[in-house]
Amino acid sequence: MPKPRKAQVSLEATPYYHCVSRCVRRAFLCGVDAHTGKSFEHRRQWIIDRIKELADIFAIDSCAYSVMSNHYHVILHVDVEQAAEWSEQEVIDRWERLFSLPVIVQCYLSMEIVSSAERDVVSELVVKWRKRLHDISWFMRCINEPIARQANQEDGCTGRYWEGRYKSQALLDEKALAACMAYVDLNPVRAGMAETPEQSECTSIAVRAEKLKPGHEPAEQGSTPRGLLPFVGNPRNDMPKGLPFHLQDYLELVDWTGRAILEHKPGHIPANQPPILQRLQIDPEHWLYMTQHFESRFKGLVGASCKLKAACRKLKYRRTPNLGVALRYFS
Repeated sequence: MPKPRKAQVSLEATPYYHCVSRCVRRAFLCGVDAHTGKSFEHRRQWIIDRIKELADIFAIDSCAYSVMSNHYHVILHVDVEQAAEWSEQEVIDRWERLFSLPVIVQCYLSMEIVSSAERDVVSELVVKWRKRLHDISWFMRCINEPIARQANQEDGCTGRYWEGRYKSQALLDEKALAACMAYVDLNPVRAGMAETPEQSECTSIAVRAEKLKPGHEPAEQGSTPRGLLPFVGNPRNDMPKGLPFHLQDYLELVDWTGRAILEHKPGHIPANQPPILQRLQIDPEHWLYMTQHFESRFKGLVGASCKLKAACRKLKYRRTPNLGVALRYFS
């Protein structure tokens, strides 16, 4: 039986989560329907634009994404501290960009509220909205609901467009984060939709690689694409907010991984292993397996055994899921 979202998310254990939403039955998110010949390629941009828009509103950053024909992946970073620093007015302004404000809040903003009871109601709403603005369930809801309405209107139909629940995986350490990001960025390569990561459309790595072309400032110097969390280098004291890798190292790693996957030779490992694998202490064979089977092989919580056990204690699990997999691939 699936666990409720509150039993899968522990921000004390990790701020990083891999989320996947899939369309129901034969519904098309993007791509070309082979039965009708109708193209849905324009819908890819709907998803990307919505992720960028919500990253500006929520205290949630996008680390990586890829938009496929009937599903999309996004890796999210929840920034609780950012949400806590917002003023009451800023919370209201951000919520208003998503939904219409209740009449009582509109009256409060226009200085028409004078009673303490009404002021208390507004304060309670602000507390609730602040919490929702760093909640991945609300983030995913704010992506999926408008896309579903827009797609159904375009298709001239009604009813469910997405599966009932989006899939979520908690990424407990650097190894899990790097493997999942590579898995997401290489989705089009594995599906045969692109020969190289930078040629894939509607992926975060293609956008990041574009920033490295002549005429662009290096992404680690402040020109990170809008809506994406920046790479800030290896962990150190006074670590700024961002992904704990160097961008060049990550791009090299994904390129190496993509070439190994495309060779279709079981057991073959290219000799030029990126040094980032050595820093993360990941066996190359295990790395290639993880980046091809991350979603199907790992469920719920993903990371080293010590991180896994600690997260399970926080979530009050009776047993530790994925422990055997963690011991094999992340230890």
